[in-house]
Parts: sequence; C-alpha cells; structure tokens
Amino acid sequence: RARVRPGDGGLLDRCAGATLDVGSGPGRLTVPLARRGVPVHGIDLSPAAAALAAAAGGPALRRDVFGRVPATGRWRTVLLADGNIGIGGDPAALLRRTLALAAPGGRVLAEVEPPGAASGTEPLRLRSGGAIGEWFPWGRVAADAAPALAAACAAAVTETWEEAGRWFVTVRRTPAPS
Repeated sequence: RARVRPGDGGLLDRCAGATLDVGSGPGRLTVPLARRGVPVHGIDLSPAAAALAAAAGGPALRRDVFGRVPATGRWRTVLLADGNIGIGGDPAALLRRTLALAAPGGRVLAEVEPPGAASGTEPLRLRSGGAIGEWFPWGRVAADAAPALAAACAAAVTETWEEAGRWFVTVRRTPAPS
C-alpha cells in the first residue's frame, strides 16, 4: 500500500467535489480521498496500479487520460501529482485535456518543479528491481513557467504553493471574453 508523502496534505485538503486522480498509481491519494468521503476516481495506464488502488479502497480504472474517461466535463478537481503534468511529454496537451475533463469552474491541481528548474521534455524509463522499461517522453514544468503554460491553454494559475519541499499550482480556465 502506498503511503501519503510529506506535502500531500495540502493537495488532499484542496480536493473539493468529485476528484479525478490522473496517473493515480496504487492509490496514494485516491484512497485517503475516498476515506474522507470525497467522490474520487483514479485512472492509470498500469493494470497493476489500478488493481492495487482498488484493492486498497480507492476506486480506480485502467485508462489513458487521452482516451475515454468517465464523467468527462464533470470533475470539480483533477489531480496531476508527482509531476504527472509530464505524462505524454507534452504538458500543454495534457493541461488542455485535464481542463476539458474538469467541470465549468473546476480546477487542475498539478505538482510542478521548483521555481528556476528547467522546463522541457526528456526521455525517461522506469526501473524496478532488475527490470528496466522502455523509453517514453516525459515533460517537466517549473513553478515559474506554469503561468505561461496555463495562458497558452486558455487558463490561469490561481495559486502556487510549496509544502515539504514540493511545489504545486492550481490552474483554472479563464472565462471566455463576452
């Protein structure tokens, strides 16, 4: 079972209403939200991760965030913890997608790199024990680069915070001009 990490508290406390945990892994955030009575669902590409989350009491499905996601357009909060804004290697495409998954007035809570860190895309691969996975693209966004990224996605960073050495932003769609 995955344990809550230092810095998760502020993220969990900001989850209001129906919450989608993108790249939920074994349910480190999904499970405590469910225990708090927050309507939550985790999605992860890994069948093992989704099964672990579900077994621990966190509703989770094996899903690609760019594919069919339940309740599209109705999530009050969409989580991108653990740098998951990098999923797919194109943070702008992912931010646009997660904003589309959110309800009107909803928000995306994303963990980002510290201010001054490099933003960009790099190849990564996962290692576990002796197993090494295939290379895949991963994006990184620094806290001070997040406002420009949000603006490029017709959104705005409405809050930036640091907790336990980790950095986070809240992103909301900007209202369409009248």
